[in-house]
Amino acid sequence: MLSTASVSAQSSSNYMRIAKIVVDSAQLENYTIALKEQMKTALKLEEGVLAYSAVQDKNNPTHITILETYASLAAYQKHTQAPHFKKYKSTVENMVKSLELTEVEPIAISAKK
Repeated sequence: MLSTASVSAQSSSNYMRIAKIVVDSAQLENYTIALKEQMKTALKLEEGVLAYSAVQDKNNPTHITILETYASLAAYQKHTQAPHFKKYKSTVENMVKSLELTEVEPIAISAKK
């Protein structure tokens, strides 16, 4: 994960999106393993991938929401072509029951240092 200083210093030119995912309950553990691997690899290898936050609904853990932050739209587009992202997509293809992607604009990002 990025330091809080990096998160709070993001510029308004960043590209952000939210992914709302519903996972097959029988595949939830395998899905979370694949997701964590993809996130860790992307943050390590891709300069344009700035931050990820993945959470699951406490009452329905198969409902996962991911806030993704990229340096730009071009960085996001490059990310979708990265080998580790393609591996993630093929790995989870039969685990994901639904996927909703929403582009968002930050209003404020705050974190303690």
